[in-house]
Amino acid sequence: MLKIGVILSGCGVFDGSEIHEAVLALLAIDRLGAKAACLAPDRDQLDVVDHSTGRAADERRRVLVESARLARGAVKVLGEARPEEFDAAILPGGYGAAKNLSTFARDGAGCRVDPDLARFLEGLHAAGKPIGAACIAPVILAKLFGKESPELTIGADADTAAALEAMGARHRRAGAAEVVVDERLRLATTPAYMLAGGIGEVAQGMERLVAAVRALGAAGAGS
Repeated sequence: MLKIGVILSGCGVFDGSEIHEAVLALLAIDRLGAKAACLAPDRDQLDVVDHSTGRAADERRRVLVESARLARGAVKVLGEARPEEFDAAILPGGYGAAKNLSTFARDGAGCRVDPDLARFLEGLHAAGKPIGAACIAPVILAKLFGKESPELTIGADADTAAALEAMGARHRRAGAAEVVVDERLRLATTPAYMLAGGIGEVAQGMERLVAAVRALGAAGAGS
């Protein structure tokens, strides 16, 4: 059975994983007959946002603990994950991808990627295993693999697209439910809530993203 690591960054669009994107990725993985394993860094979030007001809250939360809410408790420490034990990875979006998995929210194209995440994704990539990313999460792929000139999408936002290209990626405009596949590097990306007007579009995009990752994995196994 295909085992896909789902990389979470907390729980909630403004300071963690985008909940719809994460849950729909898990659903799509299950419907394809694959196994999802949720992973998250075990450290403090960059910040905590009151989602009822959109304002910063004066408190601290752990990325792993918050991610466990989405995973129904079944989440493992990212730093303990071994790339050889997985067949692929999916990164949902949400501000957590730019705040907790990387420093993109603060540093833009000059950002750093969480060291444990970098090690895990670079290990998958070196083994020719596919990686999918949604919403803002493709910035992480641009940072890690920019020297290989990956083709990625975050939809149509000009500033974010420019940041991807500054990191070495080739940005391709795409609709909310579309998936851009870089077959050479075995990467797949979809805009999701960077463009989507509702959960229905996100559901289509996440289902297509997971299907693309599975297809890339099958192609890699046959090469």
